[in-house]
Amino acid sequence: MNREEYNKLCETIDYHMNRYYNDDSPEITDFEYDNLMLKLKAAEKEHPEWVSSDSPTQKIGGTTKREAGVTVVHNVPMLSIQDVFSKEEVISWVREVRNVYPDANFSVEQKIDGLSMSLRYTDGKLTLAETRGNGLVGEDVTLNALVIPDVLKNIDLPGYVELRGEVYMSHEDFERFNEKQEEMGKKTAANPRNLAAGTLRQLDSTITKERGLRMFVFNVQDAHGGSENLMINHTEGLDRLANAGIAVVPHKLCKTEQEILDAIDEIGESRGDLEYDLDGAVVKIDHIEYRDTFSGSSKYSAGHIAYKYPPEEKEVEIEEIEVDTGRTGKMTFRARFKEPVRLCGTNVQRATLHNIDFIKNMNIAEGCRAICRKQGEIIPAIVRVTVPASKEYVPPVVCPICKHALTREEDTCDIYCTNPSCPAQLKRTVAYFAGKDAMDIKSFGETYVATLVDEGYIHDYADIYDLKEHRDELIEKGIMGKEKNTDKILEAIEESKNNDAYKLLTGLAIRNVGATTAKGLMKRYASIDDLMKADAAELETVDDIGSITAGCIHDFFSDDDNIRIIDKLRTKGLNFTALKEEGASDKLSGLTIVVTGTLPTLGRKEVADLIEKHGGKVTGSVSKKTDLLVAGEAAGSKLTKATELGIKVITESDLLEMIK
Repeated sequence: MNREEYNKLCETIDYHMNRYYNDDSPEITDFEYDNLMLKLKAAEKEHPEWVSSDSPTQKIGGTTKREAGVTVVHNVPMLSIQDVFSKEEVISWVREVRNVYPDANFSVEQKIDGLSMSLRYTDGKLTLAETRGNGLVGEDVTLNALVIPDVLKNIDLPGYVELRGEVYMSHEDFERFNEKQEEMGKKTAANPRNLAAGTLRQLDSTITKERGLRMFVFNVQDAHGGSENLMINHTEGLDRLANAGIAVVPHKLCKTEQEILDAIDEIGESRGDLEYDLDGAVVKIDHIEYRDTFSGSSKYSAGHIAYKYPPEEKEVEIEEIEVDTGRTGKMTFRARFKEPVRLCGTNVQRATLHNIDFIKNMNIAEGCRAICRKQGEIIPAIVRVTVPASKEYVPPVVCPICKHALTREEDTCDIYCTNPSCPAQLKRTVAYFAGKDAMDIKSFGETYVATLVDEGYIHDYADIYDLKEHRDELIEKGIMGKEKNTDKILEAIEESKNNDAYKLLTGLAIRNVGATTAKGLMKRYASIDDLMKADAAELETVDDIGSITAGCIHDFFSDDDNIRIIDKLRTKGLNFTALKEEGASDKLSGLTIVVTGTLPTLGRKEVADLIEKHGGKVTGSVSKKTDLLVAGEAAGSKLTKATELGIKVITESDLLEMIK
């Protein structure tokens, strides 16, 4: 490797460190990342003159964030643990320790795949919880830590005690979060570790509590003023903490090399049976005083190593590629194996195939043989094909649930069923139609929608407006509560017929058409009927409508199933015409306006509504496309940027004068 290749490798690892530690959205697997680091370490061993303090091998991956509170300097640095990748390296390290301390024992522990947090207790009371950050400075997340069940507010230990542990999310809570995200048509989380990291950094602790986090304590960082006995033998200290009611990491005291290897194997075999993800096994010197002799570095803590398990792989024969429709209408693909295989302690017969481009690029087809690996020790995935099939895989052209024609957006790798009445996505689409951003039917929430769909009362949006015909039956069954609540909802449904047309257009859930785009379209077209007549080329002339969105709109209104539902909605008496708000004008037409700071009399929503009422467009960030900045008190960085770009800055009174 030459110096240029070395520098490029450093840049690549820095990029992936940032994606993992700071963005909580890694693009490569832990195994791939570890291989990059091993390659870098080999280069630095051969060329030690290349090593600088900025090398990925010399620094901790995280940087300090302020999303969850103020920053705090650690009393004890929160460093990483040196990774090893073979049992020979483990034994070599153990023997190195015993050459100095023949009586040394070791603790072998699960390495939980989460994020580190330290807890400071003074006289038994929790005073601070802090994330690792950059190892020297972290974030104060005390309020969020207090809603984690495993974090005790009070412990029966005297003096000052500082504990370090791993915050994680269980598989059950992770799946619950993703199911809810899918129901709402929002982005799902990639893995429990990333979601746990983002959850701990939330500004709102109620979100942290609702999502569910857990914590295992794995180290006593410091203890004095009466709790010094926690800092003698590591495993005894953990056992004392456990007796005090603190959740500590599963650990085992080992005295021989074979016991250490057996404990590592035992953890490895248990991976598939645990309710959380593991990132390896940690081997620690049990006698805490001995650790400083084996100092780490500015990056690694002393007296520990982490054994990383090799990814377990098995060859499989793919018998069928199963296709299903998700709650958002997106096609999902899974490989079903002819025979199940054992991976990480569990029987596996299916693996995710991500999307159609993944299938094509990997040359996956029914009848091929391939290597299956558990990504992150939990999600089965195909990593390569070993024996190709005789025929290429032909993707579906119709939805497997409703047989509606599938569509693929330009420049994407996903295939969708756009039929709003598709049973696979009906609950989500109807709930969105009735939701606040669309038809805003008060008190008609997701739970009622789901029950009405299950009971057969709703098959598409239009069926909402037939519920009044079943009033007595609904009351008798108690589907929407008793008589008073049922009548309140039915009245709200009737009132929604008079909504502005943009709300109905929003509710139709045309891909890429949210409330803001719908408003813009209804300023250009007098009615939804007029909009339906526009071709894609004409739609592209509307502000902020690009070719992809124009195509989505045109395709939606060219679909027979969609036209059928729209005709049903029309017969139910819904308003299809854009309403002209009293006092509206086009005095701000063509202007893109940003609002910042605290205005004297108007709230942020009030001023945005006022600007839109008079034909202007409100955006949240300043750019070269911004025409005006309405600035109030404490305007901040947006005012600075507007000044730099030469954008006109006005006050609230200036704005009011413009629309007189």
